[in-house]
Amino acid sequence: MVETDTLYIAGEPIRSRLWMGTARYPSPQVLLEALERAQPGLVTVAIRRLNLSAPQETFLELLLGKYRLLPNTAGCYTAEEAIFVAELAQEALQTNWIKLEVIGDEHTLWPEAEELLKAARILKQRGFVVLAYAPDDPIVCQRLADIGCAAVMPLAAPIGSGQGIRDPERLLLIRQKLAGVPLVIDAGIGSPADALLAMELGYDAVLVNTAIAEAQHPVLMAEAMRLAVEAGRKAYHAGRIPRVSYARPSSPLEGLPL
Repeated sequence: MVETDTLYIAGEPIRSRLWMGTARYPSPQVLLEALERAQPGLVTVAIRRLNLSAPQETFLELLLGKYRLLPNTAGCYTAEEAIFVAELAQEALQTNWIKLEVIGDEHTLWPEAEELLKAARILKQRGFVVLAYAPDDPIVCQRLADIGCAAVMPLAAPIGSGQGIRDPERLLLIRQKLAGVPLVIDAGIGSPADALLAMELGYDAVLVNTAIAEAQHPVLMAEAMRLAVEAGRKAYHAGRIPRVSYARPSSPLEGLPL
């Protein structure tokens, strides 16, 4: 039985393994209620979509001091753009933590591996704590870990698609290859069942945005995601039974009358 199971990123404790995004909510009030119900460990904010010079004009002032914010570089297509946005976030929010996103095109929002690796390398050299959104590619994930990213965040499916975990075997391979590296499922989660499976695969956290924000009842879904993440982590530590191709009686046969 695991008595303490705290997640550490770059040596710092993160209070919850459910992380949340802040986009697409029907209103700031619903966002706040969902956050309150979920109590996420990190809350991501897209720097390019915020007016950092006037936080009172955005939901940012509602979150400052209450949640640990993780700025991201969403909407960047090149390493240069991502580095600029990361440095802007560092100055405005007084943090060197950055969720690094560099995408290849606006249709798939798929990570652009070459630019991603370039940006990660430069930001790491400049003292950033880099949490990198990545394709579910074991080689790219390994290279991000080798650069020194504090966490590698492979997608389960395209951003906002709600398709869930499309290739659990590949994600399990990444988990096995990067033993000891914090891994977070980022993008594609559709339901609490997906979040639970991610945790059962041994991932350290899940980042959920659209599946909560666009649910029919976002606040209730936020709570469901929190419970699923907690249950999945407990199941991972408990250790599931092996899959077999034949039936096994659940009641012992010894001692039965002939």
